[in-house]
Amino acid sequence: MTEFKKICVLGLGYVGLPTAAIFASRGVQVIGVDINEATVETINQGKIHIIEPGLELMVNEAVSMGELHADSQPQPSDAFIIAVPTPFKKANKPDLSFIKAAARSIAPVLRKGALVILESTSPIGTTEKICQWLAQDREDLSFPDVVGDDADIQVSHSPERVLPGNMLTELVNNDRVIGGISSNCARRTKQLYELAVKGECHLTTAATAEFIKLSENAYRDVNIAFANELSTVADKVGINVWQAIELANRHPRVNILQPGPGVGGHCIAVDPWFMVDSAPNNTPLIRSARKVNDGKPDQIVEKILAAVGKNGATTVACLGLAYKANIDDLRESPAVSITATLTERFDGEVLVVEPNSKTLPDTLAGTKGLTLCDLDVALEKSQVIALLVDHREFRELDRKRLANKLIIDTRGIWS
Repeated sequence: MTEFKKICVLGLGYVGLPTAAIFASRGVQVIGVDINEATVETINQGKIHIIEPGLELMVNEAVSMGELHADSQPQPSDAFIIAVPTPFKKANKPDLSFIKAAARSIAPVLRKGALVILESTSPIGTTEKICQWLAQDREDLSFPDVVGDDADIQVSHSPERVLPGNMLTELVNNDRVIGGISSNCARRTKQLYELAVKGECHLTTAATAEFIKLSENAYRDVNIAFANELSTVADKVGINVWQAIELANRHPRVNILQPGPGVGGHCIAVDPWFMVDSAPNNTPLIRSARKVNDGKPDQIVEKILAAVGKNGATTVACLGLAYKANIDDLRESPAVSITATLTERFDGEVLVVEPNSKTLPDTLAGTKGLTLCDLDVALEKSQVIALLVDHREFRELDRKRLANKLIIDTRGIWS
């Protein structure tokens, strides 16, 4: 028998909702909390507001069985999982306002013995700040940053390691790093996750867990930057970068990643800046990688405009807005950035095709000369085609339909 009969998940986005659904499928009563009333209403109807294979069925079953209920306010629970956004502010400084608001929202309903887990990727030291924020509102309770294992409330950090499009599998099967403010915090957090996770749970300190998550995403960012820099050099000297990388990777100790139009998503495009913020004078490589990847969208815009200049195109098609294939997640998407800049610099019509969305994001909605349309219309009307996301629909496209078009293939699927 588990001591965790009821848990509260704060933030019902790309991580929080799958997490809530998986725990609910294990027979745990789950209260999902979100400040967006439309999200709450959608989930309580057994539906979902994001695209993730298998998730809607799991949510529908959990809601129907009464194991999952969404609300705008947290309720007293045995455990609280915070999975809210952690964006950055100006000058790439971490914005912890969502985490702080979530922590303070649960303070009134905390009971002695409760477990608080931060899943949101965070700068080093954030989990300890949660203890301090909670202590300010609940002077009647003790916290592990002060009294250690004997605290009334246990606090840990356990960052997700998941890939959108395969969330339900990876949340269950991937290993987890669990960092406790005290050893007892880590132990109890492991007991909770073992209800849902088949992967191994590795215990460490909260600060180390924070550092590990940032390291993982900074590592990936640096490797992507290397591939993107190679693509820039290849363009300059007239080499097919896709063929060159394929052949280079035949070396037994070389595994160069694929270049693209930049780096998007909430993790890789953001988290390296958290590491830089922790040690600004000791992270020149991470900072340089961010500069390379952030500069790639402007390079793609220049290539599109050069193609327009070659044939006097009046219409350009931008295929894809999501930050990666076969999902609807637009967070930090280089495709959105490219499309926005192109509409500012190109006097003609820009047609956008995004198979996973029926509307344009707020940053593009109402933009003059920009239209969201289906693939057939875009191919018929455009003289220049910019492939920005390797969605399934674009990979399966009959190449004959691209005849007499100027193509900018940023993903290498037509190259």
